Amino acid sequence: MTNSHPFLAMAHKLADVARPVLQSYYRKPVEIDVKGDESLVTIADREIERAMRDMINAELPDHGILGEEHGSENLDAEYVWVLDPIDGTKSFIAGKPSFNTLIALCQNGKPVLGLIDQAILDERWIGVTGQPTTLNDKPINARACEHLKDATIFTTGPDLFITPKAIAGYKAAFGAARHPIYGIDSYGYGLIAMGFGDVLVESNLQPYDFCAAVPVIEGAGGVITDWDGTALTINSGDLVIASGDARCHAEGLDVLRAATAGS
Repeated sequence: MTNSHPFLAMAHKLADVARPVLQSYYRKPVEIDVKGDESLVTIADREIERAMRDMINAELPDHGILGEEHGSENLDAEYVWVLDPIDGTKSFIAGKPSFNTLIALCQNGKPVLGLIDQAILDERWIGVTGQPTTLNDKPINARACEHLKDATIFTTGPDLFITPKAIAGYKAAFGAARHPIYGIDSYGYGLIAMGFGDVLVESNLQPYDFCAAVPVIEGAGGVITDWDGTALTINSGDLVIASGDARCHAEGLDVLRAATAGS
């Protein structure tokens, strides 16, 4: 089975550009810089995004681009590509294959196509609005989990919950869940879509950190929103919750709302 979308072939081409760069630098010494927000960036991040942007500009010049490393252009276009060349740069530097290349296409601000690619493990998730999510062209489904008390819950790390609201929500959600798993990066979205996790709660995100996950999670039968339960767009804030089961998602939202009321 394969998904279909007029620009899906371009998404694959962009991911194919990223793979050899990642593979060539993986578990090898790389130049590391610290950005203004204290996050890390490598030569691989910059090379990949530059190559992807050049391809979009050459083949789809009327499309916009929002990328982590090289900023934005033409954001008022109907179609905007949202790019994170290496989501999980710290894991990439550490040689841990939980990092991913994230590629999303937003139409009028809404994510309609999402690709999550793990170059080292040869795994590629594809989500297209209204179609089943696939992993390496095979359909996948999230699993049932009705209650947060039975859930495996993911996050990248507690240090990313910085504001009082984020800290309160994090403590409440992880206190209510059964199995906490840390250091997951965006790989957690793929695991939820595959049925190997139930909930992911994150803070301090940018659109390029979550837009690709929206069609992937939804196409696997899951739900992904901000902490208020609002659908995610290219303009959403930094708080995200994704769940494989709508019932568990609703319960998770209740826990977050109760913990953050008045924040």
